[in-house]
Amino acid sequence: MSHSSLNIGNTEGKGLLVYSHKITSRLSYSFKLIFKRILRIEVFFTSDIEEFKQHKGIKISYTKQPISDEIFFRSSPLLFEQGIRDLEFKVHDWEGVPAFFSVGETSAVPYDIFAAAFFLSTRYEEYYPQVHDQYDRYDATNSVAFQNGFLELPVIDIWAYRIFKLMKDRFPHCDFPKKNYTKISTINVNDAYAFKHKGFFRNIAGWFSDLYHFDFEAVNKRFLVIFKLTKDPYDNYDTIIKLGKEHKVKTMFFFLFSEYNTFDKNISFANPGYRKLIKSVIDYVPFGQLFSYFTTKNIPKMIREKNRFENVVIRPVTKSRQHFNRFELPKTYQTLLDNDIREEYTMGYHTHSGFRSGTCSPYYFFDFEYEIQTPLKIFSFCCTDELLKEMMTVEEANKKIESLFKQVKLVNGTFITTFHNAILSEVKWMELYEKMLKMG
Repeated sequence: MSHSSLNIGNTEGKGLLVYSHKITSRLSYSFKLIFKRILRIEVFFTSDIEEFKQHKGIKISYTKQPISDEIFFRSSPLLFEQGIRDLEFKVHDWEGVPAFFSVGETSAVPYDIFAAAFFLSTRYEEYYPQVHDQYDRYDATNSVAFQNGFLELPVIDIWAYRIFKLMKDRFPHCDFPKKNYTKISTINVNDAYAFKHKGFFRNIAGWFSDLYHFDFEAVNKRFLVIFKLTKDPYDNYDTIIKLGKEHKVKTMFFFLFSEYNTFDKNISFANPGYRKLIKSVIDYVPFGQLFSYFTTKNIPKMIREKNRFENVVIRPVTKSRQHFNRFELPKTYQTLLDNDIREEYTMGYHTHSGFRSGTCSPYYFFDFEYEIQTPLKIFSFCCTDELLKEMMTVEEANKKIESLFKQVKLVNGTFITTFHNAILSEVKWMELYEKMLKMG
């Protein structure tokens, strides 16, 4: 009997058995994404027809022709290939939901959603040659999701639940697992304080700038903070932590710990006050490192920043995000893996709300250079306060967040947002933030 690399053993009643004429790493990756990561159903694989026929539990086939009494999904070539090629396809309406890779009506569904899920989640299209934006980032407008109007739909999760319904209808006696939605609030600290710990010259320059722009409120606040007569407006860490605990939302802080430059303008990583702040926050909530703008192209710089940060927190740093959402596939993710990062939170667009990789469920980075699933877990955020503030009013932002949350809740996914302590210093945005935490 020939099996995939997984040891199937006795799978009766313990999960789903999948048959295909060839078990590839791509196939395993996509099916695990749909069934294990999203639906919480254990999945096993075989390429042995006799074993598959004799199996009495839930079973599906993914090949060219049905085998026996299973749920049959006709396969397209993508999950049996290697490398990247220029794929041409049309996005169709599948009973109100976008889908692509048509395979015909003999299949349980008329689209190869396993190949489509692989295409979106691996960011296959980001490996194509293309023009990037002014910050050297992949432009959202190049994506299939944006061009076909489904960027704000977690389509992979929606497809998964359609398959789930097929399975429940076909195997009603089976006990399927239940899954609830979750929320994660991530806070970027790339400007720890408005005035405090900024140093003499930066504060003098800021003072003159405020006067030049007739911003007398800022002049007054700067004076009060510097002379310790009031709290720095960006110092809202206790409030953010308290709100997260109060509303039972996992809250995570990402700290920028780099040299000052055009794009990274935090206070000095050597400042004792900043180091004290970091230590006080990580005692209460999970944390990660916000790697600076230039680390995308400068691996030694990334390593230096990580080592420097670990010397302060006195523990391994395993979670990361890239400042300005700059990352380069596969180079950035490979570098993170090489440096013991295991959770990555950059997947999302700085310029558009929605689901960059087509899913609102955490999943793993697939490395096309080696054709393997890696241990790097990707957590995709769906909106950032910087974009909301730039593009809309607080009321409009609230509606946008509610709309995205509704989509995530419908598929029991993970709702991840990105906020900044600096923006939350404004009362109306902190009120919006608390409303978001209360959503349920």
